[in-house]
Amino acid sequence: MILLSFDIEEFDMPLEYNGEIALEEQLAVSRKGLQNILRILNENHIKATFFSTVVFAENNKDLIQQLLSEGHELASHTWFHSDFVEKHLSESRKELEQLFDTKVVGLRMPRMSPVSEDAVSNAGYFYNSSINPTYLPGRYNNFSVSRKPFWQKKVLQFPASVSTIFRIPLFWLSFHNFPLWIYKLLSRLSLSSTGFLNIYFHPWEFADISDPKYKLPAFTFKNTNEVMIKRFDDFIKWAKKNNYQFSTTRDFLENWTQKNKN
Repeated sequence: MILLSFDIEEFDMPLEYNGEIALEEQLAVSRKGLQNILRILNENHIKATFFSTVVFAENNKDLIQQLLSEGHELASHTWFHSDFVEKHLSESRKELEQLFDTKVVGLRMPRMSPVSEDAVSNAGYFYNSSINPTYLPGRYNNFSVSRKPFWQKKVLQFPASVSTIFRIPLFWLSFHNFPLWIYKLLSRLSLSSTGFLNIYFHPWEFADISDPKYKLPAFTFKNTNEVMIKRFDDFIKWAKKNNYQFSTTRDFLENWTQKNKN
């Protein structure tokens, strides 16, 4: 089973590199990318999960309503992408539910940041997909974390997928920088090992983020925009040709929970 997910957020990455970008432009870049994503998913008749900040959702209500009407899952990416306090866990979930009349049960922290699982549980979430079970210098060291879903207190943890050997993360940067045939091979091996592929992307990857004023390192925008659209569509068609199924994260984990009951 392949679980595609997208962190739909303000495109604030340039600020990490002392680049320049106003909030309005951050939202516009991500909006353009989300439109491209929804088109690809619709053309290929597959469902995915979208972890949205409240800021992005409030400014793009039409696209959130569209993705829900097309059968995708809406989950929380907290309130802001670069400003977090614990109360945002509950507040963001409730605000998204109120704005779009849908049940929000999933969480992904911005930048996969650690968070109190008691707080996540108390905020009303069923699952948290905020762990990359690998080592990334300067980000996190989760090399000993399970690659499969596991309960942590009352919250179901759903790690992002990594390779079977050396735990190479199969996230957005790998998709951009690896030859696509290597990424497909690593994906196949991970699917065979765990039974699922949990990979995540961002809308701005499907837009033009090469402007020099952003001051982004080349590896962050390699194979983005039109190239990303083509590569992503190619990957989906490869998966379907190999009879891999797609699902929202919520549906997959609800089924996993039922199968793994004592």
